[in-house]
Amino acid sequence: MKLGAFEIYPVSDGRFRLDGGAMFGVVPKVLWEKCCPADGLNRISLSLTTLLIKANGKNILVDTGLGPKEDEKFQRMFAIERTPTILESLKRLGLGPDDIHLVINTHLHFDHAGGNTIRDDHEHIGPTFPKARYVIQRGEFEDAACANERTRASYRSENIAPIDHINQWEFLHGDTELVPGVTTVVTAGHTRYHQSVKIESEGQIAFFLGDLIPTVSHLPLPYIMGYDLFPIQTLETKRWVLDRAFEERWLLLFEHDPVVQAGYVRKDQEGKYFLREVTAWQ
Repeated sequence: MKLGAFEIYPVSDGRFRLDGGAMFGVVPKVLWEKCCPADGLNRISLSLTTLLIKANGKNILVDTGLGPKEDEKFQRMFAIERTPTILESLKRLGLGPDDIHLVINTHLHFDHAGGNTIRDDHEHIGPTFPKARYVIQRGEFEDAACANERTRASYRSENIAPIDHINQWEFLHGDTELVPGVTTVVTAGHTRYHQSVKIESEGQIAFFLGDLIPTVSHLPLPYIMGYDLFPIQTLETKRWVLDRAFEERWLLLFEHDPVVQAGYVRKDQEGKYFLREVTAWQ
């Protein structure tokens, strides 16, 4: 879709499943299963929808999905369906790996950074996008490098180290305008240095949420993932983002919702937020 002078596109890396209880934290299943029905293993379906931004002559990719490196056990555990893959999705838009100038990772969990790297025919793992700068908050990179027992399963070195080895990382320290109109905004809570991406052109604003609000079902303020390391901070960050999105009419972009990819928030009479879906994004 057009956003002022820019173009933005959803780029799919398929779907996967995560435990519904973990996805909704303290919210009882009797509430969340109304909107997100679980399978026999209590897993709910989630999309892997990354974002392509065409702005100022640059092709900018926000997050890279799961990628193709995981073994069969991992794929079964998370019911991974990579149809299409991120590279297939980009090809449909006329782009190959060499055409991406900038990769922004919201954070470095495996379902957001797994496509950062790829394994070649000789089992060597290198950057999927060899000509791109990979952008991350310095604090997020350091937390991934020093993962603890709680976070280690989410951070996988094969998604991170090969890029560090050839110095393609660009480290940020707080909110940063990368190119005119494309700004990373620290939206802490899920991780300490999680970042979202604000796209602004000709008075129009879109906001890629990453894991701050992973699906439309997570719009209610207390609906916070059990995966979030700092849930109270998530609560306050969500409140700030949703207030701004309502007041300034931001187009919110959802990374994990299996049905709705984008929409504008509205408030009901009780002050609760809900979404008006933007079907044109499809």
